[in-house]
Amino acid sequence: MNVNAESFPRRHRITVEDYHRMGEAGIFSEDDRVELIEGEVIDMAPIGSKHANTVDEFVQLIARQLPKKGRLRVQNPVLLNDGSEPQPDLTIVANRSYSAAHPSPEDILLLIEVADTSLEYDRSVKIPLYGRHGIPEVWLVDLESRTVEVFREPSAEGYRALQRKRPPRTVSTG
Repeated sequence: MNVNAESFPRRHRITVEDYHRMGEAGIFSEDDRVELIEGEVIDMAPIGSKHANTVDEFVQLIARQLPKKGRLRVQNPVLLNDGSEPQPDLTIVANRSYSAAHPSPEDILLLIEVADTSLEYDRSVKIPLYGRHGIPEVWLVDLESRTVEVFREPSAEGYRALQRKRPPRTVSTG
């Protein structure tokens, strides 16, 4: 048998449907912090108090200013394609019901990731993923440096425009 060494090991990618069936079968508990990224189940970092507090502050700030055309979702999934269902910290989506399906890229107005231990992963994997799926604007809140990276102009490679702002309260949507 001739086996090409470069072809192994191979990853077995799963679909969103597979991922949901795994959850329904009890493979993941309600307390498991996992998300599906490009066909792989990824363990998410535990939410620390600084991270949780920052999300809470954004919720209060955004909720006061949210236009009627938007709905704020907190740490709920978004469906990017058949292989990716991340759970961003905050998402502003079109104001309609999502009881039949999670929001898709067309529904998303703004997506916010708050990062401390996940900063490099968010910056190198999740942000480009959001850009490739056409999310118009993403904020990456860096808790360590107390900056917000604002990504705009999505493209096939990620985002063409990046601005770094500080402090976070000075950021506004494009």
